[in-house]
Amino acid sequence: MKTFDYFILLAEMRTGSNLLEANINMLDGVSCHGEAFNPSFVGHPKTEALLEIDYEARETDPHALLEKIKKSDKIGGFRFFHDHDPRVLKTCIDDPRCAKVILTRNPLDSFISWKIAQATGQWKLTNATHSKSKTINFDPAEFDAHLRATQDFHAQVQRSLQLSGQTAFHINYDDLRDVDVLNGLAEFLGVDDRLSNVNKKLKKQNPEPLDERVNNYAEMQDALSRIDYFSLSRTPHFEPKRGPAIPTYIAAPASGLLYMPLRSGPDRAVRQWLAALDDAAPDALITKFTQKSLRQWQEAHKIHRSFAVLRHPLSRAHAAFCDRILLDGPRCLPEIRANLIRVHKLRLPEYDDLENFAKEDHHRAFFGFLKFLKTNLAGQTSIRVDPSWASQLTLLQGMSGFAVPDCVLREDALAKALADLASQIDIANPPTIGKTDHRWHERLLSIYDTQLESAARDVYGRDYAAFSFRNLA
Repeated sequence: MKTFDYFILLAEMRTGSNLLEANINMLDGVSCHGEAFNPSFVGHPKTEALLEIDYEARETDPHALLEKIKKSDKIGGFRFFHDHDPRVLKTCIDDPRCAKVILTRNPLDSFISWKIAQATGQWKLTNATHSKSKTINFDPAEFDAHLRATQDFHAQVQRSLQLSGQTAFHINYDDLRDVDVLNGLAEFLGVDDRLSNVNKKLKKQNPEPLDERVNNYAEMQDALSRIDYFSLSRTPHFEPKRGPAIPTYIAAPASGLLYMPLRSGPDRAVRQWLAALDDAAPDALITKFTQKSLRQWQEAHKIHRSFAVLRHPLSRAHAAFCDRILLDGPRCLPEIRANLIRVHKLRLPEYDDLENFAKEDHHRAFFGFLKFLKTNLAGQTSIRVDPSWASQLTLLQGMSGFAVPDCVLREDALAKALADLASQIDIANPPTIGKTDHRWHERLLSIYDTQLESAARDVYGRDYAAFSFRNLA
């Protein structure tokens, strides 16, 4: 039984896809039908129809053409670029019976070739005596956009294949005249036929070196030297992704306000404010949402707003340290506390002996906790990354998997921000929120120094950068 029913050739303009198609079509029982889902034409320029389906019919129902391609030969396929019909891409990527062939080329070479083809109008060359060539001006911004589009497309394809456990046949532009590699592709497609030679009809265009094809070659070199190809300036990020945490959301008893908490934030004060908004007790708040009940709540409140609240990373880490590690209570994590004492050598007092926990001891223990957080968020410990101390950026990104908060507020400006938010749902005189600081915030201020601030920046560099947090004091 054959592995694949059809194939998709994922490429970009000027990567050699015409040549690869020509080589594929030399195999017995294989048909590659050009750019079947190009938004400007069907199959090839100036072609009225492909497999008896014209442009209008394809636009109405692209899957009808896809079914025709599947049945067009022993194995049929087509070329697909990042700006082609996304409806077809999803179908093919999700289908394990569709073979994925990925063609790549040095992005600078393909960009220069693309600009020359635009300038000359020559997109294929079959007779070298008819070759057209022009020098072009390199535009750094245009190249950056080209590079990003290509990289984003390949990242999307790669992730989709990873999630579905599929693999692809990768081929580079420089391999397009290698018979052995092309026959490896035939093997991958499940084709018995093999090539003895490559297609010689199509000729390479613009074989000159780059400095002969680009007018502002020196400017191009300077611009390329500033592109961070390897993301060297990127902050390393190994923190696991999170889900939207819908069960933690809290809605006002009657009004259309939804609080999407970032753990270890000013939850108590916000809950009390939400209840007071409708002159109700805190236990009247709507909690324990599911996706279904949250959608029902949204439908029931035609005017609604959702919000999250950012807390300074150092204050938030200290709140997590106190609530989850230092203090006894329903939110304490005794097993992780024991691990911190045993493995990470944190010197913590007994739960009932906090009165004798001196400031210098508190400083030492909290600093040790921050050092633990750095390794924990980097995936270097056996302990899970608890949402109480996960980065706020990661938590917000997880929320966006279901819904993005209408507003991301800041604790230090919460009173005015909540009043403005209430006015958006026609509440004229909302209550004033009470004190939002954690109950041990004064202790944090009493032990605060540059060592703690520096450690917090080391742990939560992405939060500091994304939300422009200043030093706590």
